[in-house]
Amino acid sequence: MNLIILEPEDFVAEDRVRLVDRRLVHARKHLKAAPGDRLRVGLLDDRVGEAEVLRIDREALELRVALNADPPPASSLTLAVALPRPATLEKVLQQGTALGIKRFCLFHCRRVEKSYWDASALAPAALRRQLLLGLEQSCDTHLPTIELHRRFLPFAEDRLASARTQGPVLVGDPLGATPCPLGLSGSATVVLGPEGGFIDYERERFAALGDALISLGPRILRVETAAVALLARLAQLPS
Repeated sequence: MNLIILEPEDFVAEDRVRLVDRRLVHARKHLKAAPGDRLRVGLLDDRVGEAEVLRIDREALELRVALNADPPPASSLTLAVALPRPATLEKVLQQGTALGIKRFCLFHCRRVEKSYWDASALAPAALRRQLLLGLEQSCDTHLPTIELHRRFLPFAEDRLASARTQGPVLVGDPLGATPCPLGLSGSATVVLGPEGGFIDYERERFAALGDALISLGPRILRVETAAVALLARLAQLPS
C-alpha cells in the first residue's frame, strides 16, 4: 500500500479522518506509523497529498489531511479481457489499474468457462477491492469502471463499434500477423482472449470488423502476463 485511499465517510472534520479497517492494520503493522509521522494519502476520485498521524493505536488511526496534488495521468487505453478464472482476474484488475487503465471490459467467448460468470470474484465489492489495491499500489485515486458482457457477438460487433470510432481495436493473439506496436499515441482498445486463445471463428470476426490481430511473439503467455506486456508496450508515456 503506497497510498492510503480515503473516502468521504472517513472524514470526521474538514481536514481529519478516522480509520478503523485494514488501513489501520497496514499503518500499524507495515508502516510502523507513530504520532507525528506523515503518510501519503489520496481522496477517492480526487487529489492526493500527505497526512499527519495524530493518533494510532489498536482502535483507530486519526490523521490530519492536506490534499494538494493531482494523481498520475490516466492511460488512454481500454482493456478488454475474456473472463478468466477468478485468481487471474484479480491479477489483471490490480495490474491494469496500477498501469492507469480506467475502463475494463470482461466478455464471454467460446473457451471461457461458463461457471466463471457465477464466481464470487465478480461481486461488486470483490471487483472494487481489486481496483482499490491497484490504486494503492500506483498512488492513484480515480476508480476504473468495469463492464460485463456475457455474449461474444454483441460485445465484438456492438460494444466495440463505439470503441472503433475513437481509436483502433487491437486483438492480442499468438497467431496475430502484426507485431505489437510500440508507443501507441491516442485512444485504443486492447482485447485479450482466454488462456486457450480465441477459436478461428472469433479471430475471423475481429478481422472482418477491421481489428488488427497483434502478437508479442510465438510464446504462449498467461493472461496476466500478456496484459502487462501489451499495456506497457503500447503505453504512450507522458513527457
